[in-house]
Amino acid sequence: MDRFRLPLATALAATLWACAPSLDWREFQAEGSGIVATFPCKPDRHSRSVALAGQTVRMEMLVCSAGDVNFALSFADLADPGQVSATLAELRALATSNLGAARPDRVELAVPGMTPNPNAARLRLEATQANGTNLQEQAAFFAKGLRVYQATVLGKKVPAEAADTFFAGLRLPS
Repeated sequence: MDRFRLPLATALAATLWACAPSLDWREFQAEGSGIVATFPCKPDRHSRSVALAGQTVRMEMLVCSAGDVNFALSFADLADPGQVSATLAELRALATSNLGAARPDRVELAVPGMTPNPNAARLRLEATQANGTNLQEQAAFFAKGLRVYQATVLGKKVPAEAADTFFAGLRLPS
């Protein structure tokens, strides 16, 4: 009977975390974003100019923190359709190198309404920082037309249920 207690306790803890009051899941669509997302907290909006795939673009970011986990959705409009794939690849490479992850686990990604692209993906990353802190990140990279998106969940421990809920809540209406 003891061999069932740990899996049961783990499942119960995960369920309680996903339903915890700190995770107040709500659908959100920022003006001009072209995407509907489900956040576990009210996101703040930030923007800045960034260099991506040889061009400077205005990157918008919606971000909030629930507990010790950060949830973010970034998007930028590109001028050249030929740069969409390169930009998605660069965003993926930047996420991996910024965290210092050795080898990401890649999972196929299908966001309703996204433009199919071979560089669209969901990554699971984990790394130990210079100060000894372990960080986990799950990130999704996708596009619709000339707009590229990056959705990210980052923390010392990223509960799979919270990340799955966040990514499943992404959709690009027509």
